Amino acid sequence: MESRSALVQRAVREYESALIGYATTFVSDLDRARDVVQDTFIRLYDQEPGKVTDGLKSWLYTVCRNRALDLLRREKRLVSMDDDAWRETRSTAPDPSETLENNEKRNEVMRYLERLPENQREVIRLKFQADLTYKEISDVTGLTVSNVGFLLHTGLRRLRTLMEPQLSAIHQL
Repeated sequence: MESRSALVQRAVREYESALIGYATTFVSDLDRARDVVQDTFIRLYDQEPGKVTDGLKSWLYTVCRNRALDLLRREKRLVSMDDDAWRETRSTAPDPSETLENNEKRNEVMRYLERLPENQREVIRLKFQADLTYKEISDVTGLTVSNVGFLLHTGLRRLRTLMEPQLSAIHQL
């Protein structure tokens, strides 16, 4: 059995960056997102390791989400992630021209994603940004696994519909 310290160290090593990116989607500020994630790891340290080890990833995302929402409730406002914060937390491409092209594509998708209902946006982010399973998304959001699947399917289908004119133009080149 892992000690508390070992569990937290492993969690920080494996999930810190992804959790900061996820928290940024709520609080829209990198420093505040880091505070939310730090609080998440403090709460992990307070848990019995045996209770969270098996579902560590979904536990971390659930606590991170709840901490971010608590912060927003205290501030009485919801803030969506801006493009600069997205690039800052997620850009890893070494080639500048490739980075620019990827950022343009990502920004375009994010603009379309913002046109979806919040619940569809959240499950899509959890699936594709955080790489969570349907079960883990269900644990994080409190939705049923089948509802998660429905929201993902519906959201992705709507994104394809919204982006169809752009995709058609690319294929005609």
